[in-house]
Amino acid sequence: MNQSPLPEELLAKSELVARICQGEVLIVNKKRRNGLIVGKRFHAEFAGPGAVVGGPFDRDCQWLIPIGNFSLVTPQSYDERRSAYLIRRQWIRLVHELTQAENPLERAAAIIGQLENYFDRQVVAGLPDRALALLVGTQPQTVSRARKV
Repeated sequence: MNQSPLPEELLAKSELVARICQGEVLIVNKKRRNGLIVGKRFHAEFAGPGAVVGGPFDRDCQWLIPIGNFSLVTPQSYDERRSAYLIRRQWIRLVHELTQAENPLERAAAIIGQLENYFDRQVVAGLPDRALALLVGTQPQTVSRARKV
């Protein structure tokens, strides 16, 4: 369980956040078990393997949390970039499906379970409650409770 707030003052100043806010297009390496939580002002999005980050859609990025064996690559062609945008959309749809539960505790448990399907349990346990809460529209305390269930 990770109750600590996000170190936004550090993450917001990172070189990667600056590059993404400037519109640089990168892809989460699809050859590794990794991902990125992209923090926005009022919500967060998950970009898993193969998904694009940056470009016009992430100019409002405020912080980033890399997950797993994190690596970004530069798209080498139009088709690779197009495919990465489609994959990002799939990740957004997956998280959106998790937010359809009316009960916030169910949403929190669902995002934890989904991330544990992709990453080691210890990796997910180290993610800040606040970041997971912003992914599925709950309070950090709800995520903390869901971790205990």
